[in-house]
Amino acid sequence: MAANIEKKTQHALVENVKAYGELLLAIIVGILILFAWRMDIVGLETAAIMTYITAFLLGGFTKAKSGILESIRERKLNIEILMVLAAIGACITGYWTEGAILIFIFAISGALETLISAKSKKELTSLLELQPQEAALVRGGFAPIMMPIDELKIGDHILVKPGERIPVDGTLFKGSASVDESALSGESIPVHKEAGDDVFAGTLNMHTAITVVVTKEAQHTVFQQILQLMEQAKENKAPVQQLLEKFEQRYVQIVLTVVGLMIFLPIVLFSWSFETSFYRAMILLVVASPGALVASIMPATLSAITAGAKQGILFKGGSHFEHLAKVERVVFDKTGTLTMSAPKVVDVVVASHVQKDDTLRLLGAIESKSNHPLAQALVKQLSITYTLTYEELFVEDLPGQGLRATTNEHTYLVGNESFVGEQLAHAFLQQHAIDTSGKSFVFLKDEQQILAAASLQDPIRPEAQQAIEQLKALKLTPVMLTGDNELAAKSVATALQIPEYEANCLPETKASYVQQHKHIAMVGDGINDAPALALADVGIAMGKGTAIALETAQVALMENDLRKVAQAVLLSRKLQTVIYQNVAFSLVVVVLLILTNYLQIINLPIGILLHEASILAVVLNGLRLLRRS
Repeated sequence: MAANIEKKTQHALVENVKAYGELLLAIIVGILILFAWRMDIVGLETAAIMTYITAFLLGGFTKAKSGILESIRERKLNIEILMVLAAIGACITGYWTEGAILIFIFAISGALETLISAKSKKELTSLLELQPQEAALVRGGFAPIMMPIDELKIGDHILVKPGERIPVDGTLFKGSASVDESALSGESIPVHKEAGDDVFAGTLNMHTAITVVVTKEAQHTVFQQILQLMEQAKENKAPVQQLLEKFEQRYVQIVLTVVGLMIFLPIVLFSWSFETSFYRAMILLVVASPGALVASIMPATLSAITAGAKQGILFKGGSHFEHLAKVERVVFDKTGTLTMSAPKVVDVVVASHVQKDDTLRLLGAIESKSNHPLAQALVKQLSITYTLTYEELFVEDLPGQGLRATTNEHTYLVGNESFVGEQLAHAFLQQHAIDTSGKSFVFLKDEQQILAAASLQDPIRPEAQQAIEQLKALKLTPVMLTGDNELAAKSVATALQIPEYEANCLPETKASYVQQHKHIAMVGDGINDAPALALADVGIAMGKGTAIALETAQVALMENDLRKVAQAVLLSRKLQTVIYQNVAFSLVVVVLLILTNYLQIINLPIGILLHEASILAVVLNGLRLLRRS
């Protein structure tokens, strides 16, 4: 993996050197053209032509070669062929200076495009370089051993000192620290981490030394996911990009046909001289080239993918931007998405006729045999006060129902109201005036009656309210679909002011809802969300969700921050705006240049300059997306 990162970094460096090399060569071509022009003025015509030819070969050979080889390989014409033909045509008609200027500007624009591509790759490699290639492995009481991160295994312990970057994804095992995660999530405020919290490769440990347990191999870290998704995204093109690429070949064929007619028809129709007609045909070759139109989308899309990755939003392809920009509804799962998926005990009530401490110790001992989130939350709370051991206790786990426990004297049931008896449960809640809104309950019952009830609540994510408000500000409708009961669902929907929700949803219920609506995004984190994530126009997975959810979704939030959903929508809309601007600008420029050529207003140098300037303008406009807003 370290070798892979080094290879990517070296490749980006080579691209950068290549770009500056092309720029230097273009400048040399420009100087040669100035010398040739000066020679022509003082009467050294032969020397001037030889200098022009040298400039042609230096500036145009690479582009001509790549254009011709691509045409032969793919059996289709391209823009480079138009440029080469225009330059040759200018020379044939004796316009050596104009033809040389065309080659010069062609070389300059090619160098700038290579520079822009290198900049996009540099943004990616700058992220990858943040991941250290060695880690301090800790084993027993021995001193830490430095070893390559490729050799680390899941479960290994590593030491990260203050000021060092965390080399792999893991869980904080020992110590606490403030971690700068800005390179990953885009959030500039350091995040406080305690034992048990997740930490990520490439993030910066700012204060005390910490010990981290490795949870992912080096090649599966967040940074590697970013790299893989960026590479996938280059292949996954937006529909409008695919349409333009198909249009390019047909358009080039049309231009060449019109140019052929342009050489002869004006002679017959307008009594132009052959020289004038041929010269105008060469200008048409230049100005009708769809270079700016073709460059309208891909540079902007790559910039948006890079910008999203820097903010902790990973798009798996360019097409998903287009779909997300059209979304009208955003559907949320509740547990683990809108809520923390970490239930907390609100209250524990014990019947008046039993001994409180013994009853709670029994409840905790029984629940300690379960892995259910509610049981674990209850055990965590009760263990603060009681030692949760109980002699001669046998516990049977009844999947989907609850727990049955037996002692020498009694049999107990622990579970929800349907398991212990709904009438008894409701009567107990009413008798003790327990508030039931938005809470889940665990009851303890013996052979006859309920002995205790614990109310638990899954806290809403602190940023959820702001995230919902942001989506509403973007004229999007938030919807909540949950498998939880009606009371719990209504409580969360009311608290977050979500106008539409459905409770008691099975996975197929969520999938059916998504299928029945158009322009919909689904946000989820669990296995039960995977079908809906796959069927939605855009599936958005929480970064700390299940592996199947992350694999199924088209967009992944590397941090469980719901505000990133609105950011992803805004970035998608901004990209669409930039693409529309680029396409409209490109078409207007081409039409104006063609008209002014027919009216004989522009000459070849001006046509070349305006055409190449339009390509540069749309590429630079796309690069605006790299700026952090």
